[in-house]
Amino acid sequence: MAHVSAAERRPQLIKAAIDLMTREGVAAGSTRAIAAELGVAQPTVHYLFGTKEELYRAVMEQLTQDLVAQARRSAPTDADFGESVTTLAEALWRTVIEQPASYQLLTELTMYALRTPHLSGALDNHFTGIITVTAELITQAAERTGHPLTRPAETTARFFLATFDGLTTQHLSAPDEAAERACLQELVKAVLAMA
Repeated sequence: MAHVSAAERRPQLIKAAIDLMTREGVAAGSTRAIAAELGVAQPTVHYLFGTKEELYRAVMEQLTQDLVAQARRSAPTDADFGESVTTLAEALWRTVIEQPASYQLLTELTMYALRTPHLSGALDNHFTGIITVTAELITQAAERTGHPLTRPAETTARFFLATFDGLTTQHLSAPDEAAERACLQELVKAVLAMA
């Protein structure tokens, strides 16, 4: 077997961990199982990440980067402020519908991180990153359209994300497409009224 550098192996292990834990849950994400998922020896995981928590930190960072990239890609560049917020909310909601297992994994990792002091930094980075990007997108839409914000963009972003996270949890627990669609529309109205 050809030698694979650490720079190449790390993202492979992160992807293997995401694939495994998306299918089977965080509890199934032992270093042994993740190594088997990729077909490498368990010491490889420890060599590259040190501990399971460090691998979980890398998984959270990757999931956050993916979510941020999706949000940036979905942001319109030529719509008015209301259409921009609506488009962003609908695009993010599509990712929940199309990738529910990814959101479930992120939710599980968040709960795990709350009880794992070593992961508190990863959790802080996740929420800071998501809030920052959402606030940036709101600010960009406001500046592009000449819409003056009545509250700080970060406050509006936090409100949007808190409500969106609750709606996501409801979808994962007890999906109801009609109710979710109505709630998403109300969320957009509330954000527009707040902004």
